[in-house]
Amino acid sequence: MLQSTTAPTEPQPAEGRRLPGDLAIWFFILAEMLAFAVFFATYAFARAKNVEMFNLYQQTLDRNLGALNTLLLITGSWFIVLAVQAAHRDNRPAISRNILLGWLCGGGFLAVKVIEYAAKFGAGISLSTNTFYMFYISLTFFHFMHVILGMVILTVLWFQSRNGAYGSHNAHGLESGAAYWHMVDLLWIVLFPLVYVMR
Repeated sequence: MLQSTTAPTEPQPAEGRRLPGDLAIWFFILAEMLAFAVFFATYAFARAKNVEMFNLYQQTLDRNLGALNTLLLITGSWFIVLAVQAAHRDNRPAISRNILLGWLCGGGFLAVKVIEYAAKFGAGISLSTNTFYMFYISLTFFHFMHVILGMVILTVLWFQSRNGAYGSHNAHGLESGAAYWHMVDLLWIVLFPLVYVMR
């Protein structure tokens, strides 16, 4: 009896979950999160050595403005998620619209932080006032600069989306920018309770 010489067809592996965006952005995000983790740990160590002083000056911070900024960043991240989803559906108008809305949330965050900084600097508070304010200004300003970079990235994504760069055929660049923006959001979600709330 003759046997078929045709090789059996191997089942194709099911497509697994892929990491959104480019691998390089994830290395960058991990490096940034490591830097913040060191900063957070240093803050916690300094606070443990002088809890009373940290608690006293923590009360001078405006928790309502901090909470408003938390809401702004979470809302901004939600809009960016909607932009990525719109790209996978090839809904180009929704991509640019949601990126713009996320950008506006970031702008609102910066405006609120400027109001906070103006009040503190106007009261004569600086990095040299005491250890708590040194950490407060350093941590929040470091994060402030990351929000600015995130908004620059969103600006580039918005212009590219207006030119039809993103869709179901190619959303890697948009996903990379979205991943960075979500990191900025996540870092604030840790920073806000750590600096403004925890006692």
